[in-house]
Amino acid sequence: MTAIELRGVTKEFAEVTAVRDLDLTVEDGEVYGFLGPNGAGKSTTIDMLLDLVRPTAGTVRVLGADVATDGVEIRRRTGVLPDGFSVYDRLSGRKHVEFAVESKEADDDPDALLDRVGLADAADRDAGEYSKGMRQRLALAMALVDDPDLLILDEPSSGLDPAGAKEMREIVRAEAERGATVFFSSHILEQVDAVCDRVGILRDGELVAEDSVEGLREAVGGEETLEVAAAGADDDAVAAVRALDGVSGVTRDGDELVVNCDSDAKTAVIAALEDAGVDVADFHTREASLEDLFLAYTEGEAGSPPDGDHTDADPTNDDPTPEGVDR
Repeated sequence: MTAIELRGVTKEFAEVTAVRDLDLTVEDGEVYGFLGPNGAGKSTTIDMLLDLVRPTAGTVRVLGADVATDGVEIRRRTGVLPDGFSVYDRLSGRKHVEFAVESKEADDDPDALLDRVGLADAADRDAGEYSKGMRQRLALAMALVDDPDLLILDEPSSGLDPAGAKEMREIVRAEAERGATVFFSSHILEQVDAVCDRVGILRDGELVAEDSVEGLREAVGGEETLEVAAAGADDDAVAAVRALDGVSGVTRDGDELVVNCDSDAKTAVIAALEDAGVDVADFHTREASLEDLFLAYTEGEAGSPPDGDHTDADPTNDDPTPEGVDR
């Protein structure tokens, strides 16, 4: 079954088009990372999945049903961790989870859920005393009630320390192994890289890239970063490397040269340095990070994606909704 399906979806606010002719499919059981720069339309898309706003055009289907007619049933089967989750200051963490359990008419043990997200010791404290990271954990516990078929997590690692972020990743993996579909956005790209089956990159309301991280890497040309320990490399040596075919950039960082180049240009780079009399003590390569790929798809002179049949990315979760408009 297809967990999420958007076809020709456009959302307009006054004179602003937040989402433009968006086609998006997320398969059942998939972990899908939804990225995009500030103003990309990511939050508006999530709000349409939850039927908090209606599209101006197009159709939105979640868990096989139309959100416009079956929103109540969809929300019953969906767990949501919203960005900027607000707590009831005078209610304990346990009371929050108990409320979520009662709302879904589930039979979960609130204490077990709180323990799972690392809040067992704070279950009886007023949530108003919780730190931002603790509030994120509480929102996740509420989202996990009744083993949802779909989890929508908007900036789930916000406010979490490294240990908390690791626990979040483990919970996402466990939910996927259980069979749930996970759709989440995050500005922490390493988190996305670590858990996602596919990544979608949204820019100016349009999906500009969509693939596995490896697929996106191949789509931007397979460029790598070559880091060369080259003490004594002078300007002439740097210029010789920069002039090579397949080299897109060279920077000097102390005694190290950082060369952005095609994979098959690495040998030529080393040879050019040695021909220039540079003693190459060591070198190693690293593939483009998800951050590099994100910038490749969301920045650039013309703002157009690299060539290829790929479409998607977003490290923030704001969209261009005018101030005062309910997203």
